Amino acid sequence: MAAVGKVYLVGAGPGAQDLITLRGARILGEADVVLYDALVTDEMLDLCRQAVLISVGKRAGQRSADQSAINAQLVACASQYGRVVRLKGGDPMLFGRADEELTALEELGIEVEVVPGITTAVAAAAATKQPLTKRGVARSVAFFTSSTAPGHPDEPAIPSTDTLVQYMGGREAIATAQRLLDQGRRPETPVVVIDNVSRPDQHISRITLATLAHGLDVRKGPVLVMLGEAMAARPNQPL
Repeated sequence: MAAVGKVYLVGAGPGAQDLITLRGARILGEADVVLYDALVTDEMLDLCRQAVLISVGKRAGQRSADQSAINAQLVACASQYGRVVRLKGGDPMLFGRADEELTALEELGIEVEVVPGITTAVAAAAATKQPLTKRGVARSVAFFTSSTAPGHPDEPAIPSTDTLVQYMGGREAIATAQRLLDQGRRPETPVVVIDNVSRPDQHISRITLATLAHGLDVRKGPVLVMLGEAMAARPNQPL
């Protein structure tokens, strides 16, 4: 059996190639094999064309690789290659199933390093010039998703914070908005919806919680919903 290689869980960031970290780009350029997510762009894969590229994408509502199968592929690649990269959109440690992959590798004594990336919420705040915190208005932020592990019901509870950021929020828009209205949030609460953050087809919408309760138009690509009083546009802010 070949010597066991090292596995890197690398955050690709929100999509744009130049938003990956210098460390992440260097490791991609040195990789022997890269197992990449569906949300990783072709532009990002240009940084590792020397490597064997394996798509293990997981997309909501679409058939995709089972997590246990991905874990098995990582283990198999570590026995065959010296530098194995698991390339994930955003940051590996936030909604990236990193715990399952780390556990599978650590149980077999395979060395793992995590390389953080820019999570989509932070990139969206930058793209919209909309800080997630604001003195005197918002001093707490929660990142959440309603999706849960297979076999578990979706989580209806919503965190109680000043600013809310919902990942994969497109399909859950109506349910999320209704729960917040039921909890007493103002119908006029500002909402910023952004899809395909940092990519050429990025799209930004500014609406209210009452409008969100009627749902969103069909979006192509990942949708992030940012909600709270901190999302109010500044008087001279370009929309």
